[in-house]
Amino acid sequence: MNSPDTSAGSTSTPRLRASLETFPPYVPGKAPKRIDGLAPFKLSSNENYLEPLPAVTDAMLAHAKNPALYPDDGALALRTELAGRLGASIDELVVTTGASELLVALTQITSDATTEAIYPWPSFEMYPQTTGLAGSKRVEVPVRDDGRHDLDGMAAAITDRTSLIILCSPNNPTGPALRDDEVRQFLTQVPDHVLVALDEAYWEFATADGVVNGVDLVADHPNVVLVRTFSKAHALAGLRVGYALAHTAVIQGLLKAVIPFGVTDMSQAAALESLRHSNEVDVRAKEIAAVRDDFAHALRDQGWDVPEAQGNFVWLPLGPLSSAFEDACVEQAVAVRNLGDGVRISIGAQEGLDRVLAVAAAFYSEHFG
Repeated sequence: MNSPDTSAGSTSTPRLRASLETFPPYVPGKAPKRIDGLAPFKLSSNENYLEPLPAVTDAMLAHAKNPALYPDDGALALRTELAGRLGASIDELVVTTGASELLVALTQITSDATTEAIYPWPSFEMYPQTTGLAGSKRVEVPVRDDGRHDLDGMAAAITDRTSLIILCSPNNPTGPALRDDEVRQFLTQVPDHVLVALDEAYWEFATADGVVNGVDLVADHPNVVLVRTFSKAHALAGLRVGYALAHTAVIQGLLKAVIPFGVTDMSQAAALESLRHSNEVDVRAKEIAAVRDDFAHALRDQGWDVPEAQGNFVWLPLGPLSSAFEDACVEQAVAVRNLGDGVRISIGAQEGLDRVLAVAAAFYSEHFG
């Protein structure tokens, strides 16, 4: 039997899946550049710049006990609280390590090399990563000029190979939120066997009238799964807690794909405590939304074409000028997210936003004035 070549200096490499060459890796938001005399601001990762509520921090400390023990794999206490608040059964819920794990699991239970996945673009960068890793054909439907989903285009893209459709509301990075009536109309065009994932990572920040409510959609449509997270409004991104609400058959499938014991005891306790203070979380989310609106209005007053902003971020569709704008912010010790088609600016401390406004005013005058 021939043995593998293990001699020193061998240039052989492991054989990896060919599909890895068809999509880029996920790239997190950059840290701000350190510049003397300027406080740095990271506005590149859509993190909540406010700390968790004091009661949540207390719960974290109380449950930071014995890491030798596995956490509750079923997150029973958290699922029970969620079920009561959402009017659902605990069997219709699964808790995972952030919404990102759910996106991976949803792809695993729906997709392979024989299937197609449809999602808006630009949108969350993990959509091409998860669907591409499964080998599924990726159908990226460009958003409209106003940053909104082209639902007619997405419906027209459905074929007999479509197994998964992802909607994002509010859409990251462009900002608009889907409306209930348009989503319900869209769902009438989706075959019952196609799973539709509604990613509502930023739903607490939405203030527009008629915004889609994923909880109601799941109740009315067995092929819809709602994806939410504690990372954004609850300010728990570092603890990695997300959840899905769906009909029991979908949840049973997800349970076969998610990581066992993925959500730590401390993370579960923090999410549960934060959920019990949802009124305070909502107030803070709407305060951030008000700052977002002021920031978007200020950019529009400068002349910028800013799409509807319903998350905790604002999108500037800069196209080929995106890198130049990012570089201008870097020189002011502010990190923003350059996504090629434009720049996404997370809502943060007012000083950081004011610095971005100053950069934006000078940049607009130079390039468009």
